[in-house]
Amino acid sequence: MNTLVRRLRTLPLRSRLALLVSVAVAVAVAAVAVTCWFITQKQLAERMDSDLQHQVGSVKSDQIVDIAQSCQSGTSSDTHPFPGPTIQVITISGQVCTSQGDAKIPVEASDLAVAAGSARSALHTTDDVDGKAMRVFTVQVFAQNDVRIPNTAVSIASPMEQITQPLTTLAWVLLAVGGIGVVGATAAGLWIARTGLRPVDQLTEAVEHVAATEDLTVRIPVEGDDEIARLSASFNSMTASLASSRELQQQLIADAGHELRTPLTSMRTNIELLTRSEETGRAIPPDDRKALMASVKAQMTELAALIGDLQELSRSGLSGTEGPLKVVSFHETARQALERARLRGPELKIVSELAPWYVRAEPAALERAIINLLDNAVKFSPRGGTIEVHLMRGALTVRDHGPGIPADELPHVFDRFWRSPTARALPGSGLGLSIVARTVESYGGEVTLAAADGGGTVATMRLPGAPTPPPDQPA
Repeated sequence: MNTLVRRLRTLPLRSRLALLVSVAVAVAVAAVAVTCWFITQKQLAERMDSDLQHQVGSVKSDQIVDIAQSCQSGTSSDTHPFPGPTIQVITISGQVCTSQGDAKIPVEASDLAVAAGSARSALHTTDDVDGKAMRVFTVQVFAQNDVRIPNTAVSIASPMEQITQPLTTLAWVLLAVGGIGVVGATAAGLWIARTGLRPVDQLTEAVEHVAATEDLTVRIPVEGDDEIARLSASFNSMTASLASSRELQQQLIADAGHELRTPLTSMRTNIELLTRSEETGRAIPPDDRKALMASVKAQMTELAALIGDLQELSRSGLSGTEGPLKVVSFHETARQALERARLRGPELKIVSELAPWYVRAEPAALERAIINLLDNAVKFSPRGGTIEVHLMRGALTVRDHGPGIPADELPHVFDRFWRSPTARALPGSGLGLSIVARTVESYGGEVTLAAADGGGTVATMRLPGAPTPPPDQPA
């Protein structure tokens, strides 16, 4: 059995489908044919038994009485011709008188019981002396005045070939029809498998084409709404997502190259000036040399920050998370981020009001997102300004009193490497808010930037959670 299953698995899918259809049809045809044969056999047997009972009534009673009297007297046993079925008279002693030309039928105990009067009739199947199968019906013998002739019974028999021949013919007909049906079902199964699996063939060809050429523009026509159509639609969606991901990757590389080029070019120019001064022996004035070194240091810091942001963005990937999620105290994480923000802007006043809130997140990624929001507020706040931070029911708001963001620039603030024209002179890579948006969205939340009443910008980060931790988590 296991060998057969393994061999079936090596067949092509359409061959297996056609084989399964053929087997199913063959089993159904066989079941119908066998049922039909047995029903026909039963009906023919019942019809024969009914005919035998009616034939007993149609036989002339005086002829049966003559045969019976001859049997009882012992004068003759087979000299009474009788047309039609075999007629045989039986005495209680087992003596048999059969109509002329008919082969004798062995007497059974049920026949003797009828002759003795202990049974009214008997019905059985046996073989005559010539070996022919006969259906036998035995009854008591009555004279014309309805007086029973004692110790005598009469049997009327018909050959079983009246049933077996039609049944044999029916079996051959059913076999032929079933064979034609199975062959037709096999052909239909092959056609159905070929037609039904055509979208699968298209999908296979498309996958092989993509694997060979990396062409993600391939699409499969979607017809209907069955499983094959869903599979085709899923493949189209997958290739579209991969194509979009590739475009985003290429755009990220292009943007990163563009952003890296500026500090590298400036750093190279400054280093070349310093190197040329050393090679030519022409000393650079101390103030100019100090400015060049400060510029190189600032460019290195900017380059390191940009590389760090790129690493952060690539490490978080599409999901925005770095590790497994766990219950995190949103307010405590925000409080730690505030301490770091105060170190980066000691001349600023940061006021906060943090209500308890617990979320599922990766602690380091969540703290980094909050710090990026605070850094953005610190960077654009005027010297001695105030930053207001509030956390209430999962909504963290960071409001600064800086110049604000023009309305036409708000849709682009979360794009990678995008920086406002008025802020390009300030340090930054243009990735901070993009990292914030990716991280928050991965936790099922949202982040927005809007103009604040009275000037400045308000950033809002919303995360789903609860004011108390789950019972299995410590407060």
